[in-house]
Amino acid sequence: MRSQVTVTWGENASYRFDLDAVQPMPNDQARAWLDGQFTAFECEPIRLTGKVLTADKVLSVAQAAGQERFRDAGHRDWAESFARATSGALAKPTITVDLATMSLGY
Repeated sequence: MRSQVTVTWGENASYRFDLDAVQPMPNDQARAWLDGQFTAFECEPIRLTGKVLTADKVLSVAQAAGQERFRDAGHRDWAESFARATSGALAKPTITVDLATMSLGY
């Protein structure tokens, strides 16, 4: 199955990852990877209830990582891991992580 993850901060800052050559991470591995990154970046829950949904982790990790991790070639492995984890955890073939609006599109 073809998968694509796009991370965007707006019109002029959009980074697309085609996962043709690699597969999304298995769901349990993807969730564990996102959990680890959420903790490593010391992300805070988005919701007032303190509940952290998988979609919230994706948004929080991408925002905490910043554009540089998606733009710079030196972080390409990390960015690809993020894309694989996002695709695997959300189980959708096409995902847009929109950080300008803090939303996900499928």
